[in-house]
Amino acid sequence: MTARLSVRDLAQIAIFAALIAALGFPGAIALGASTVPITFQTLGVMLAGAILGARKGFLSVLLLLVLAAAGLPLLSGGRGGLVWFTTSPSAGYLYGWLLGVVVIGLLTSLLLPRYPFWPALGATVLGGIVAVYLLGVPVTAINLGLPLWAALVDAAKFLPGDLVKVVVTVLVAKQVHRAYPGLIPLRRKTVSTEPVDGTRVQA
Repeated sequence: MTARLSVRDLAQIAIFAALIAALGFPGAIALGASTVPITFQTLGVMLAGAILGARKGFLSVLLLLVLAAAGLPLLSGGRGGLVWFTTSPSAGYLYGWLLGVVVIGLLTSLLLPRYPFWPALGATVLGGIVAVYLLGVPVTAINLGLPLWAALVDAAKFLPGDLVKVVVTVLVAKQVHRAYPGLIPLRRKTVSTEPVDGTRVQA
């Protein structure tokens, strides 16, 4: 995590931040008891983690959120400003994006270079749904004064669309990693053996 970012890394981070912003242009759909919208931007967050990995994916999402907090209308429906990160019912989901992209990135790095479909699907569900809801649901309950169970039930409206986004993410990421291997550093353990003569061999 201490390695410097190359120009290529910075370009990838900027491109995915722009992608997440662009996925907010179709607008947002508000359903259920809360005013937390259904948005395509979570697809961009999942793709950032699955394609760029934990570090670059986190920075791409962070870049988008910092610009949105500064007032740029980069969130779905042209929203922007600090209010969406504090008292808004959807504030927790925005912070959940940061946790989710890291979880997806870390788990994806363990699955490469093969990136098998079902484990990748599980990794993306854990990061793109479970981790995001873990922060999003409690904050919605607090900001709206709802019981936690009510906010959780309301969040069920996101599940069908989020599951579709998970499948799309895995299918796209699999093709990208096949065409451009090395986007995410492999997390391999170094195995060493100590022969009788004392010579150390690394594998």
